[in-house]
Amino acid sequence: MSSKNQKPTSSNNRTIEESSNRPKPSSRKLQVLHLDNHTIVINKRSSDIVQGDKTGDEPLSDRVKTFLKKKFNKPGNVFCGVVHRLDRPTSGALVFARTSKALSRLNEQFREKTTDKIYWAVVEQKPANKTGKLVHFLKKNEKQNKSYASNDETNGSKRAVLSYQLLASSDKGHLLEITLETGRHHQIRCQLATMGCIIKGDVKYGAHLPNKNASIHLHARKLTFNHPTTKEDIKVTAPVPEESLWKFFEKEVG
Repeated sequence: MSSKNQKPTSSNNRTIEESSNRPKPSSRKLQVLHLDNHTIVINKRSSDIVQGDKTGDEPLSDRVKTFLKKKFNKPGNVFCGVVHRLDRPTSGALVFARTSKALSRLNEQFREKTTDKIYWAVVEQKPANKTGKLVHFLKKNEKQNKSYASNDETNGSKRAVLSYQLLASSDKGHLLEITLETGRHHQIRCQLATMGCIIKGDVKYGAHLPNKNASIHLHARKLTFNHPTTKEDIKVTAPVPEESLWKFFEKEVG
């Protein structure tokens, strides 16, 4: 059964994801989780955009270039390859390539789904089951920048699969750990909303209220990838945002 159509919530002709309420990215220091000669992993904040968009805000890729240029006193242009992306209101672990060789090899890993990505999400409603696997067919509405889920394959839809586990609950929300088997547009947001567990702050998918800083309670908690040259597994855990509910759950779960 398809999810109900929901129009994106707007404010002054800008969607919540483009809201000017969030802090400007350049006003906050980067949180570097891992750094070597070929890769750098950043703990993305919800205020960051990975690449430039119509808002005109400085993209995280440019900020990483500036950081590397200053840290290593590099003259001229600095290479920083975008390997994967996180939605603007989402926070968490994000890897960039520092060399063209690393970029091509990391791109292949993400394309072939040989990386491990674990997300945390705080949802408004408690799921009926503590663990589960969701399988839907998602179709993106380009105009709305939103995906819709169906149990049946339709023209232009893509199969989406994730598994979830309930980690903890409070009177303000419920913490789920999510493992992705596929990587589709707004996959976690859309699939959780379809099963009735809307992510806190995600008004685009039916949340009751937006978060004050235009974020949503979705965080890329853990990332594991194979180093492009040494071939060792790089495992990174991203601390949760500095917000009381996130900190409560991080303390509860460890």
